[in-house]
Amino acid sequence: MRALLPYQAHLPELVALLGAGFAYLRVTTTRRQRTRGVAGFAALVGVTMWPVGDLAASVSLTVATVQRLVIVLFVAPMLLLGLSPSTLARFSRPRPLDAASQVVTQPGVALAIVTVLGTATLTTPVVDWGASHDVARDVVLLMVIVVGFVLWLPALGVMPGTKRLSPTARAAYVFVSSLVVTSLSFVWIFARHSLYPGLHHQQALLGMTPLLDQQLAGFVSKLGCYLPMWAVAFTIFSRADDQGIPMEDSPLHWADVERALLRADRRRAKAPRPRGSN
Repeated sequence: MRALLPYQAHLPELVALLGAGFAYLRVTTTRRQRTRGVAGFAALVGVTMWPVGDLAASVSLTVATVQRLVIVLFVAPMLLLGLSPSTLARFSRPRPLDAASQVVTQPGVALAIVTVLGTATLTTPVVDWGASHDVARDVVLLMVIVVGFVLWLPALGVMPGTKRLSPTARAAYVFVSSLVVTSLSFVWIFARHSLYPGLHHQQALLGMTPLLDQQLAGFVSKLGCYLPMWAVAFTIFSRADDQGIPMEDSPLHWADVERALLRADRRRAKAPRPRGSN
């Protein structure tokens, strides 16, 4: 008889997620935004609490892969789309956040951050660290959420005052991103031994060896990323064409104008005054 995974309440994490969800819903303004926010937080709770969260943290690389795909491909874009332009403008108004948003929304920079940070969270020391400590588990999950936000910022074009990609560029970015997100999948598939000693009890709980679990994670990573992201890329391209939107145009919003004026004021305030002026 297979062993059962002991129940873990993870009350501090649950309280923190519920508190964050409540605060998030308070800044939404429409029913559609609230629906997206609820869907995002519900999915986040589902894949981070017992039993999925515990299996992903210390037992199965396949379950961890499913968890990460849900966070990166569903939770992150839902939470971004659930915030109005005015809310995002208010949150990103401070000078450091405004400067950071201009950097991370550049496709090349975003892909580099996703590649480096996403790969780092799946290295053997980090996975084993997350499997052995609850705090480490939460830190790794927070890093995965950050990866998701950075991945989708250039594609969604929701940050005010940043250059928005044309539909063609957005579709191409999403397509290329799918290759980056699955950077370690071939390593998992063709490895001759298990790479993560911190993950254990796969045979008792899931009925598979650690090596099989690792190989299955590689295939799940490929299919679970390629299919939805390629579908999104195709949808972006086809909808723009069907609606008669110029394929190289990018829209301008009032939040962009406000941000441009704010930056101009900051540059004038920072510029040295001529001698003799009051």
